[in-house]
Amino acid sequence: MRRADRLFRITQELCAERYITAESLADRLEVSVRTIYRDIDALSASGIPIEAVAGSGYRLSKGLRVPPLMFNEEELTALMLGMRMVQGWCDTALAEAASSALGKVEAVVPERIRPVLSHEALLVPDFHIPSEVREQVAKLRKAIAQQRKIEIAYRRRDGIHSARVIWPLGLFYWGSVWTLAAWCELRDGFRQFRVDRIESLQMANGRYPQLSGRTLKDYLISVDGEAD
Repeated sequence: MRRADRLFRITQELCAERYITAESLADRLEVSVRTIYRDIDALSASGIPIEAVAGSGYRLSKGLRVPPLMFNEEELTALMLGMRMVQGWCDTALAEAASSALGKVEAVVPERIRPVLSHEALLVPDFHIPSEVREQVAKLRKAIAQQRKIEIAYRRRDGIHSARVIWPLGLFYWGSVWTLAAWCELRDGFRQFRVDRIESLQMANGRYPQLSGRTLKDYLISVDGEAD
């Protein structure tokens, strides 16, 4: 975690009504207590008013604290469950973002409903998605966000290997398998690709245009994409 991100996380943790110890912060952020002390000093030096009480810990001065988020228990349960799904099923960057978001929510929700965040009766199974698939998902998310064409080496379900240039449009998770919806230049049409069959991928030169008939919305309307 970058230092800037860690300082932001600490600030969010200090927004809670309760005091939090340096040891607790170190445990949550997976750094040493000494690092937390240095970060607290840096925040204070930058003008962030932090209250420190021996034996209790730290928190932001009252005037700067964020008011409690107005979530009811059902809304909080939905958020918690969704973030656990992201932690278990998505790529590393999104999983870490979900953990960070969960910590921020926990820091500012009212004390009386905070136990909902540790509800153990709602479980998210681990489908043991291979690390290489998670890495591909991260690359594909980036390509989709940037509208970048990509070149892939793909193994079809019949075992035949092929090289494709595709326009990645959307990712879908089916309970244990990730698939990619894309416009395929080779087939001149929509196709679905199982991410675990993409043996390699790299960004191609140039971005793909938003052409009528070739967008994610068009794909969803057509429902013509078939997995090779």
